[in-house]
Amino acid sequence: MRVAVAMSGGVDSSLAAARLKEAGDDVFGIHMRLWPDPNLAGTVLELEHTCRLLDIPFYQLDLEKEFRSLVIDDFCREYGLGRTPNPCIVCNQRIKFGLLFDRALAMGAEYLATGHYARIEQSGDGYRLLKATDKSQDQSYFLYTLKQSQLEHLLFPLGKLSKQKVRGLAAGLGLPVSNRRDSQDVCFIPDNDYRSFLSGRIPLKEGEIVDITGRVLGKHSGLAHYTVGQRHGLGLSQQRYVLRLDAESNRLVAGTRDQLLSNGLVATGLSWVAGGAAKEPIAVTAKVRYKAPEVAAELLSGDGRAEVRFAEPQSALAPGQSVVFYQGDIVLGGGVIDAVLR
Repeated sequence: MRVAVAMSGGVDSSLAAARLKEAGDDVFGIHMRLWPDPNLAGTVLELEHTCRLLDIPFYQLDLEKEFRSLVIDDFCREYGLGRTPNPCIVCNQRIKFGLLFDRALAMGAEYLATGHYARIEQSGDGYRLLKATDKSQDQSYFLYTLKQSQLEHLLFPLGKLSKQKVRGLAAGLGLPVSNRRDSQDVCFIPDNDYRSFLSGRIPLKEGEIVDITGRVLGKHSGLAHYTVGQRHGLGLSQQRYVLRLDAESNRLVAGTRDQLLSNGLVATGLSWVAGGAAKEPIAVTAKVRYKAPEVAAELLSGDGRAEVRFAEPQSALAPGQSVVFYQGDIVLGGGVIDAVLR
């Protein structure tokens, strides 16, 4: 079968291409240029070298304009509304499994493969999206927007491997990226300096820091400089945490750690991997951030929104982040946190 592999320059996508080539597939690599990366030239040279070693064609795809419009502008807009977006989920939905997916199939590929740590399983009623075998590397949280029509043409060759195994296999094949450090930051903010990035792109206005009763505690330097749960950099005499960012009044609401707790949330922008919204409340586990543990919850969905009630109160839920619903290893779907229930 003919497979396009999305190649970022890291060890995961490079090994994905190698495993598919070893399996006898007709493989070619595609690298997306998404932003003005100062390291782009070096990355492309390494990718070209990797593809020569694997004896597969290599193509570049310029999506910088689309990435700016669909991901970066959305990121800035959400922060301007006092929300905390997850640009990696937006990029997966709109760029990698949107524009790139369509382009790969248009180039004659039957499948698009990536280096994500997740699994796809065919079942009697379609395709299931599953967590990776190595739960410490699982990336299914970022993939809840995938549809059946996409899963039918997607491959995740690393879904059953550990990171240690991936690096060992890559080293054994002589891939030049076998020891490259994993990227930890948002790709278009490599120094992780959100404040500087946003300062030049959205208006920032000073405002009041208040407690839950409205009593003024101090001043903030612009809501986009803060996220829910943050406790450093507030400039207050007593330790307080960011509870809420009220863009309409330009107020930052601060409080105690206990006041960060919430019993549930409301999510919108729902996406279901298979089927649709459950007509009755169902038991799930929910993940409210990528690194957060799953927690037992009750899910009630309908009319384009979902209400999630946790078995135990959860801390620092941030509107704009995604919540993903699971039953065991199966990803049911997810949505964007719109409101927090205290």
